[in-house]
Amino acid sequence: MAALYAIAIGILTAAGIYLLLRERVFTVVLGLTLLSYAVSLFLLGMGRLSIGRPPVIAPGASYADPLPQALVLTAIVIAFGMTAFAVVLALRSLGLTGSDHVDAAGRPEALDGHADAGGHSADTEPRP
Repeated sequence: MAALYAIAIGILTAAGIYLLLRERVFTVVLGLTLLSYAVSLFLLGMGRLSIGRPPVIAPGASYADPLPQALVLTAIVIAFGMTAFAVVLALRSLGLTGSDHVDAAGRPEALDGHADAGGHSADTEPRP
């Protein structure tokens, strides 16, 4: 069971890092999501998973630490919020620059004919 968790964590981490290094914004967001899943699995694996044991144990017996499970639940909520924010940020960047490349804002030709950061069009005068 531990080997399966280690392999799953390794695959999720490798895929997440690979997607983080891509040039499109949405693949970067997907890479961040996969990395957060890998961290959640790592934290869950730290709680000594056991299969086939009764949920109620005898007094004095060893039991799994509930703290990693609480940390995983917190990490899931934080990762969901982070992913939602990153998607909204990526959509806003796509709307402003017209490109979903990570480095599109650094190129001057990416802003031609599109709105600037203040929401004004490049060919009109700004409002007072």
